[in-house]
Amino acid sequence: MKCRRFSPVALPVVTLLMASLQLAAQNDPGPRPGAPAAGGPYPTLNSNEQAVFNQAAQVLAEIDSVSGAIAGEPGSGLGPTFNGNSCTQCHAQPALGGSSPGLNSPQNSIANPQIALATLDGATNAVPSFITANGPMLEARFVKNPNGTPDGGVHDLYTIQGRIDATGCVLAQPDFATAVSQDNVIFRIPTPLFGLGLVEATSDQALLDNLSATASARAAFGIAGSFNSSGNDGTITRFGWKAQNNSLLMFAGEAYNVEMGVSNEVFPNERSAATGCVYNNSPEDLTHLLAEDGSTSGTASAMSSDVVNFALFSRLSAPPTPAPSTASTVRGAALFTSVGCSLCHSPTLTTGTSPYTGMSNVTYNPYSDFALHKMGTDLQDGITQGGAKGNQFRTAPLWGVGQRLFFLHDGRTTDLIQAIQAHSSSASEANRVVTNYNKLKASQKQDLLNFLRSL
Repeated sequence: MKCRRFSPVALPVVTLLMASLQLAAQNDPGPRPGAPAAGGPYPTLNSNEQAVFNQAAQVLAEIDSVSGAIAGEPGSGLGPTFNGNSCTQCHAQPALGGSSPGLNSPQNSIANPQIALATLDGATNAVPSFITANGPMLEARFVKNPNGTPDGGVHDLYTIQGRIDATGCVLAQPDFATAVSQDNVIFRIPTPLFGLGLVEATSDQALLDNLSATASARAAFGIAGSFNSSGNDGTITRFGWKAQNNSLLMFAGEAYNVEMGVSNEVFPNERSAATGCVYNNSPEDLTHLLAEDGSTSGTASAMSSDVVNFALFSRLSAPPTPAPSTASTVRGAALFTSVGCSLCHSPTLTTGTSPYTGMSNVTYNPYSDFALHKMGTDLQDGITQGGAKGNQFRTAPLWGVGQRLFFLHDGRTTDLIQAIQAHSSSASEANRVVTNYNKLKASQKQDLLNFLRSL
């Protein structure tokens, strides 16, 4: 009997076919249906803290206009450039404080709000090609300046030109078409705010100890890891896609200034302050000296600036609640560890002392080490932020991923399998882990996917 030998051309075809059949045998279950498993206050807060959380949530949902004089848009300070007119436009899925909304979510069917925002109140913006009804809310950054030097800054999608509350403003949008054609634009989606008070209350030493505890195991997998840090006091920064902010107040102040154009006490200077497009004194958001009734005392929320309220909401919010365990998710959790996912996505961390009731010395489950890791050529964005290089990102916390719609820093996929595979490319620290995942049986992969969607 003569043996049949595969030609060199046939081998890759057979390999691809087998891989396709293997992929077809498992699937991402998709966003978990049912009520949002996040969005409320931390469960042990006292009544005063709960009241502040509820008041801060109302501030988070406020819609801004240029001067606060448009019905239904009572906040002021929008622009001159902006990506949204409310924090809750970006932080909406699966509840207030989450990540980007999108069509066909189990909780709602919100088309991308950035489309209608382009012409709201008479604005004359064109919707950039990368903003779509089914896609995520996006922030755009240019990698380089026209002269080839590094840029890296946010270029807001829209301007207030043409709005009924911005008479006389002439300010063109950035040239996104050229940036796209030159492959000079990268994108970011919103990061969830749930449970971040626990992260802020985790000491630098606890983060260092956690990273040190996995040092030998990470080395065997080719995984490094380092922390971004403040250039002023050297402390570990941990908020944002590249862990560029060291506190929730800094995170909130930067977002208010960059995403909505509202100057504040953390970032007091107006962005894109073109002549004829500035209508308010700066900072536009500041501590209130008088309460609404004219007195010099009021609730903590009422007397605080918007950015303090945003930070308070994040600090006092509960982390996402996972779904009840099943036989499949228990097996998936074990596989999550055995293939190496937990070497970066640390299942547990413990807080230090916290000024808020019941949040001290708490062990919680963020599934992140909050360290920077090299993510390879396919995920690199070429943007440097603090000590984070263009190919480095903070380990994304996985708590709440069960109800999330978009994945990776730019929201390029809604499928967990594609997100996992995207971790593997040249010079990625995750290559060994993805290889281990790909070696699993189809049923094992499904268990791991089911586990992730239970978080």
